[in-house]
Amino acid sequence: MDRVIDVAEHLAAVLEQVVPLAPEARAVAAARGRVLRHPVFANVDVPGFDSSAMDGFAVRDLGAPATLRVVADLPAGTDLDPGVDAGEAARIMTGAPVPTDATAIVPFEDTEGGLAGGLDAVTVLIAPRGPGAHIRHRGSDVREGELVVPEGVRLTAARLGAIAAAGVGTVSVSRASRVAVVSTGSELQPAGHPLRRGQIPESNSVLLAGLAEESGAEIVLRASVGDEGHGPRRAIAAAEAAGADIVVFSGGVSAGAYEVVKNTLGDLMRFDRVRMQPGKPQGFGRTPAGTLLFGLPGNPVSAAVSFELFVRPAVRALEGDADLGRETLRVALSEGRRARPGRVQYVPVRLDRSDPARWVATPTSHGTRGLGDADGLAVIPPSERDVAAGELVTVTRW
Repeated sequence: MDRVIDVAEHLAAVLEQVVPLAPEARAVAAARGRVLRHPVFANVDVPGFDSSAMDGFAVRDLGAPATLRVVADLPAGTDLDPGVDAGEAARIMTGAPVPTDATAIVPFEDTEGGLAGGLDAVTVLIAPRGPGAHIRHRGSDVREGELVVPEGVRLTAARLGAIAAAGVGTVSVSRASRVAVVSTGSELQPAGHPLRRGQIPESNSVLLAGLAEESGAEIVLRASVGDEGHGPRRAIAAAEAAGADIVVFSGGVSAGAYEVVKNTLGDLMRFDRVRMQPGKPQGFGRTPAGTLLFGLPGNPVSAAVSFELFVRPAVRALEGDADLGRETLRVALSEGRRARPGRVQYVPVRLDRSDPARWVATPTSHGTRGLGDADGLAVIPPSERDVAAGELVTVTRW
């Protein structure tokens, strides 16, 4: 008989088998969405020189409104460093190096005529508030050698922008995890095909492949096998030939007579009953080549919840991501819910954000349509006491 274990125990068994992928060098411009494997330190000061934070005029020791002689015009990118004496100014654009002699920047809007005021003289109507006004000093953002982005984070556009600004052109990252998705069931037919009595459209491979891609993985195989024969073994062989790191089966792991994954892969996988609803039957293992094998229930909602709890963390751990979880919130449940003493429940919910001070989680309808409407999972812990309407519960956001 299959063991009965907790969610945390099953997840720990999964993560224990994960060996992070080898890092690879990648150009910054091609690294978005990947996980950084080594910290990035600045190669240069940011900014690399004292620069103007505004379009205006660079001035020296100006404490009151005055008319100044304009001695230079400094666009961004110039390497000029003109002298600026008291009573003089240099027209300057945002990002241009501030002359060594200048002590502040007067924005165009604080002068008579603004940008159109000419290059001969400028009348300053409002003097700068003091030395350093509207000047971004060298290294005020990041100093050379300082940490820019730590390892173990997924690289967003903003993080990559910071890395590039720090003068770093190449980063060490993980490639995307490669995932194969295999649906099981002799009743399955491709979506859109005619159905005879007893047949249903195959949807789990679409669902699970999409969840894998949303987790950052690359899909290398989508397949479907029947309830008899050695289809799962052939699928594993095809997946490994395609370079898969993970094979996800849906269906075939429960207690029926035609559980093809359980019946044919007992030498590679362990099958347990996990104290959760939905998704009680679970399978997990590893091939001699190191490919991780997941056996999820065939019900689409159960498969999606199981993927969220067990496969997604494995995908992220393979890539070296330090954050394996998702954002969680404490939100009021819109309706009462019966608790289960021996298992944790995961309830697809829709978050109502109309009141910013009090979000509300409403359970969606059962089945695939309700799952499609959900934007989170409410977690109902094991308890003898039912959850009342309005009570706060933990919600994991998709």
